[in-house]
Amino acid sequence: MGKSDKKRILLKIGSNVLTKETNQISRGKLEDIARQIASLKDTYEFVIVSSGAIAVAKQFVELESNGKPINVKQALASIGQPHLMRIFHENFWELGLLTSQCLLSYSDFEKKQSRTNIKNTINVLLTNNYIPIINENDTVATDEIKFGDNDKLSALAAVLLDVDLLLIATNTNGVYTKESIDAKCAKTIKEASDVKVLKKQIQNSISLHGTGGMTTKIDAAEIAQQAKIETWILNGLNDNFIVDAIDNASEFTKIILK
Repeated sequence: MGKSDKKRILLKIGSNVLTKETNQISRGKLEDIARQIASLKDTYEFVIVSSGAIAVAKQFVELESNGKPINVKQALASIGQPHLMRIFHENFWELGLLTSQCLLSYSDFEKKQSRTNIKNTINVLLTNNYIPIINENDTVATDEIKFGDNDKLSALAAVLLDVDLLLIATNTNGVYTKESIDAKCAKTIKEASDVKVLKKQIQNSISLHGTGGMTTKIDAAEIAQQAKIETWILNGLNDNFIVDAIDNASEFTKIILK
């Protein structure tokens, strides 16, 4: 079972976007995302890679640590993941959208059988109008193989699922030029095909909730580009950010094919 005639978009939503840069998940942001997907569903099918399980858990608990910090993170992810899915389910369900959960780990992409299973399962979900919501299986992930705030996970999933477009929603209007950041008047690089040039422009800042930063997003775009997939890095804090980008009515960075 393969793809439908609809264009397939993989939307990666970072923790900063899901929380609207606060300390809890924003239902308003999830409603905004659901509303846009509902309005686009006749033309596009969506796969979502979502961060935010740890951010959700922190709303409910403060764990006592008797191990490494990674183990506390894994425990928090285990607590937060069902809550994250519940919030997605409730907001999407209200707009007639069906959701499903897919937890993946790095090793799943290294085994041919696992890759085939993931692809087949997600194709069945999409055929039946379910939106797969992918997150890293944090409870089994180790420090060495963590995806940078799910950016790499989104790229690997985009390639595996043969998507038409990778959207990475973050808290900036795409990638800014280094000069403009230094001058404190951010200016977006609207289009680029050379990833190495982009890497020179970015400054290594790690985001508030996330483990990534712009570096891991550019790395993700490079993986996608090698598989002939265009990546857009856009500001998910803005309302209507997906539709506005598709309509070319906002400022964001397109990483086009060479």
